[in-house]
Amino acid sequence: MSDTTHPPGHPAGHPAGHPAGHPASHAAGHPASHAAGQPATQPVGPTTRVMLRPIATALPLGFLALGVATLSFAAVQLRWIPPTEGHTVALGVLVLTVPLQLLAAVMSFLARDPVAATGMGILSGTWAAACLATLTSAPGAASDGLGVILLCSAACLLVPATAARAKVVPMAVILLSATRFAVTGVAELEGGRGWMEAAGWVGVVLAVHSLCAALALELEGSESRTVLPLGRRGAAARAVAGDWASQVAGVEHEPGVRQQL
Repeated sequence: MSDTTHPPGHPAGHPAGHPAGHPASHAAGHPASHAAGQPATQPVGPTTRVMLRPIATALPLGFLALGVATLSFAAVQLRWIPPTEGHTVALGVLVLTVPLQLLAAVMSFLARDPVAATGMGILSGTWAAACLATLTSAPGAASDGLGVILLCSAACLLVPATAARAKVVPMAVILLSATRFAVTGVAELEGGRGWMEAAGWVGVVLAVHSLCAALALELEGSESRTVLPLGRRGAAARAVAGDWASQVAGVEHEPGVRQQL
């Protein structure tokens, strides 16, 4: 009678080539056996990873560009500079404010902030329309078409303003922008000097407020804490004071992750 020889270190019952404690091959359809005392592993389903990339806030850039545009046009409307300088102002705003606010809108979309993205996008397009209308019109001339566009833009800005109620200071900037466009739109349609001066003064107030909001947001972004009050509450307050889990809670339901917008 011949004895079966096992490789050193292999206990009887384990085929050669399979170290002790590791599962041996079995017939198709049967799971591999586990050594005594080792828990059976459960099959793991597919894993989905959502990659988030930290970026700087784009709101200070957009608000500062807004301040340049509204104050420059206010200077023309209030006759601080001659109406003939309107073309120069329009060209400057078209080159400076419009692309910066468009960039702020894109960066806000990437930062998962639809309110800031929508507001900056509407502002950028509206200033572009105002600049082109000014460049193609005689100095100081009113335009009914521009008036209609400004009134429509003012109504559109009420959407992000309403959604921004958790951030009081940015909401006020958007509401003031809507007021500025609405009053200027009426001035373009009515053609009266009083409405145009009112639009100019609203533009000055908007410029001051946007500058203050930009400063508060810039300090908050650079120091990672609230320095000047922004009126954050609810979800907006948790966005800067909450823990890591609160920042990604519900990310599976956000656009770009869910199947449909």
